[in-house]
Order: sequence, then structure tokens, then C-alpha cells
Amino acid sequence: MAETGPPYSGILKYCTRCCLPETLEGVAFDEMGICTACRAQEEKMRIDWASREKTLRQLFEKYRDKTGQNYDCMVPISGGKDSTFQLHVLTRVYGLKPLAVTFNHNWYTETGLYNLYNALEKFDVDHIMFTPNRRLVNQLARKSLGAIGDACWHCHMGVGAFPLQVAVKFGVRLLVWGDSVSEGDGRGDYRAQVTQYDRDYFVKYSARFEPPAMADDQISLRDMSLFQLPSREEIERSGVVGIHLSNFIFWDEERQMEFVKKTYGWREDHVEGTYKGYKSVECVMAGVHDYAKFIKRGFGRGTDHASADVRAGLLTREEGFALAREEDSKRPAALDYYLKITGMTEREFIETLKAKREGKALDLPSDYPAREAPRPAQTELEVKPAIVKFLEGKAKEETGGRPSA
Repeated sequence: MAETGPPYSGILKYCTRCCLPETLEGVAFDEMGICTACRAQEEKMRIDWASREKTLRQLFEKYRDKTGQNYDCMVPISGGKDSTFQLHVLTRVYGLKPLAVTFNHNWYTETGLYNLYNALEKFDVDHIMFTPNRRLVNQLARKSLGAIGDACWHCHMGVGAFPLQVAVKFGVRLLVWGDSVSEGDGRGDYRAQVTQYDRDYFVKYSARFEPPAMADDQISLRDMSLFQLPSREEIERSGVVGIHLSNFIFWDEERQMEFVKKTYGWREDHVEGTYKGYKSVECVMAGVHDYAKFIKRGFGRGTDHASADVRAGLLTREEGFALAREEDSKRPAALDYYLKITGMTEREFIETLKAKREGKALDLPSDYPAREAPRPAQTELEVKPAIVKFLEGKAKEETGGRPSA
């Protein structure tokens, strides 16, 4: 008989309403055992969203460019469902002229590239993108694992820093993000609405360290120049602020995803580590990120999504735990690519993450299966960035299928 209930019952405490465990960073449980994320969703139902939308409209009018010579705002865009919806709201609902800015983590999937360029074409917006070189990405991916417990420091920091750099340089004063940590994250709620953009937002919630802490004899600060945040003085002088749309309009990612699919042709695809096909569909390494979280904290994205669906009434709590059990512990195929680009063994990967455990996570199992040698290349089945696959495919075409010299 299949196991039911919380995956680590007796070891970890879980929210009495959803499936989130106490190892979620920043989560708190009230006297009824209900987590911050569940309480935030209750708060969300009592908010006067009409009043907040009026405030949003006033903000847009305040920052709308009156000279006709600059952009009204900036949208950091990955091509994901959220940034596509943001472009819809800004251009089609409020008639703004945004500048789209992308930090390219250099791990794009084919579906992710389609969604990004499809959005740029459908909304007819100008676009700036920064793509760090692959050598640097590979080096940072290795160092990131020991520093913050996932492989994605370069993405966390780049997403936070590059749009701010562009905003300061181009004099665009308003950055418009999608959802904040108040939206089901468990680390915030809707009681305190923050409209003034915090320069350190992504450092606090994901990157943890600024570039100087990641520099070493192989990675220089010069290599990471576009990962550097503008100074507080530069931001204050330029008047740049940021907002999250989810603080002003009722945020429903399932409905919004269905809307951008139907209206703009946005595409889902298989995403490792979860039963949904939309979150982080643009990144081949999403499964590695979430498997790392599973080893470090005892849950992954399957739990995150199941918990959201339980709150929304789409699943029972027991159904949520069943899906979490099925998805969280799956070894992602993309792990082979990560081990290849970093030179790590799978055992090193696992032990590095176990060393990042804190609190009750220290009581989690210590033994995880590890393949001591990478699996043989599966050609078209191998998980790797779309641009790498494209270039390798073109090289094979030119050599008639023979390996290039």
C-alpha cells in the first residue's frame, strides 16, 4: 500500500491546512498550526482590491513619461507566465510604454525562448537582454551550491541587479514586477504593503550574497560587473522605485496562465520536479534547483504547488501530500548536465547540500542514492540549454552526423 500523509511525519512539523513543512525558510505557524502562506491567502480575500487598483492607476500616472521622450516603466521579463501577463496589464489595460529587460541565465529551454520572443512580438515592446558567458555561468553554478544551497546564484543576483542597472542608466523610474513574497511564498503576508522598491530585495530573499562574496582566484569582480547593484546613492538620485503588481491587483496565477495561453499563445511544457507545466518552464535547471531544496529542506516544488492547490480548493490535503511524495524526490535528468559543467560528482552534490541543513532539517535522512559516474549521453534525450542543443545540431548537420573536430 502506498504511503500517505506528510512525507516526513514524526520528523517535521507541517501546516495543518496545506502541505508546507517547518523547514520552509521564514515560515511561521500560528496557534492553530496554520502557516503564514495560508493566512496570507485569507488576508487576500479581505483586501479592498478596487481601492488598491485605484492606487496603482495613480502610481502609473505619476511615473508616466510626460515628455514623450522616454519609457513609462520597465518590465523585467523572462518570458514566463507572470512577465507575459505583466506586459498585458501594462500595455493593453493601462496603455503604458514599457521597456522590457531580460537577465538571461543562459539555461533557456526551447519553450522558454519561444515564450520570450512571442511576448516581445505580441506586445511590440523594445527589449534589452544581458547573457553572461557560459564559462562564468558554469563557475558560478558550482560555487553557488556551497554558498547558498542551490545552483542559481547568478540568476538570483542577475535578475535583481541588471534591471536596476538599466533603469538607472536609461532614467526609467518605475520597475514593475509580478508577484511578491506575500503571494503564497510563506515568507510574507499582505498586512504590510511595500511600494518603495528595495535595492536589496533579491539579495535578501534569494541571492544572499553580493558579488564580492562570490569572487575568488577564478571569478573576478570584473567578470561580475553586470551583477553589481547600483549604489543606494545612485538609486536615490535617479528616483527609481519598484512595485509588485500582486500588491495591487488580485493575483491568480492559474487563471492568468490560462489567459495568456489562450490570448497570446503562451506555451507550457514538462518541468522536472513538479506536476505543473508552467512554473520555470523557461529554465532547463529548474529540476536541479528543486531537487537541491528537497535534499536540503525535505521538500521541493511538488510540495509548493500542491500547497497552493490545497489553498485554492483544487486538491485535498491528502491529495497534495500524495503528489508531493511523487514529485519531490525524483532525481532530475538535468542533474547530469549540472555535474558535467561543474565537474562535481553526484556524491559531492548531495553532501554539499546536506551541509547546508539547519534546524529541524538536520533530522532528515542522510542517505540518498547517488550515481557515481554520469550516465552515458542520451543525445536528443539529454537535458541541456536550447542554444547548446541548437549549435550541436547545426555542427552535426555540417559534418554529416560525424563528430566535429
